[in-house]
Amino acid sequence: MPPIPSRAELIDHFVRTRIAGDVATPRDNNLSHYRKLANGDRHYWLGLELGDRWTDEQDVLAVMAERCGVVDDPEHRTGQDTIDPELTVDALDRMATVLRKAAEGGQRVLFATGHPGGLLDVHHGVAAALRAAGCEIMVIPSGLQADGGYVFQFCDVAMLERGATLWHTHSPEPMAAILDGLAREGRPLPDLVVADHGWAGCAGQRGIDAVGFADCNDPALFIGEAEGTLAVTVPLDDHVVDPRYYDPMTAYVIDAAGLTAQP
Repeated sequence: MPPIPSRAELIDHFVRTRIAGDVATPRDNNLSHYRKLANGDRHYWLGLELGDRWTDEQDVLAVMAERCGVVDDPEHRTGQDTIDPELTVDALDRMATVLRKAAEGGQRVLFATGHPGGLLDVHHGVAAALRAAGCEIMVIPSGLQADGGYVFQFCDVAMLERGATLWHTHSPEPMAAILDGLAREGRPLPDLVVADHGWAGCAGQRGIDAVGFADCNDPALFIGEAEGTLAVTVPLDDHVVDPRYYDPMTAYVIDAAGLTAQP
């Protein structure tokens, strides 16, 4: 684990590595996803039930400008878009508060990711720190299937595997399989889920405290936080060119939560 950065150092790091600031996700892709969410395409709802509350894509854009830091001008249709690194660190601080509460209460915590190529080690590092602080890092039931693949756990993190490959997925179905599997076995549900994409949305929709990471083209989790369905949504580019770029962020949030990074 790298040295713990200050807030200013972390913001500078985010901008240099494009985790935030001028990010790689293009503006037209963002707007297309906002429109599809508003048009009721459930792929973009990430497991949340949004009803008819977000049928105007300009309302979605307004939430994303406020909570993620994308350009708020609806006439900006192509080219560069942004994530405000100040908002990213603010959200990390809110996440740290949730993690601190989990540690103090010895909570059951479930980790999952739909971005194994980017965020696996972030989740693994936080899981190890919470276990050392006395939390139960939940073990998922075996043999679970969803979306034509298997839901399994590696490095304390649940993921979707298909054809011997870890899959990038936005689907809520793998998380639904885990929660339903726990219920079938008569095991308690998690007190907290730390995840992203549909893994976080599904957990929040089922009433479980959930915190998640989300890119600027994944508006549903930001709406979930705005409505109180998710506890925290952290805005960031969720798959930059080198996953090691996330290491300073992991160190920061572990320290902010009063936890100790594990070797």
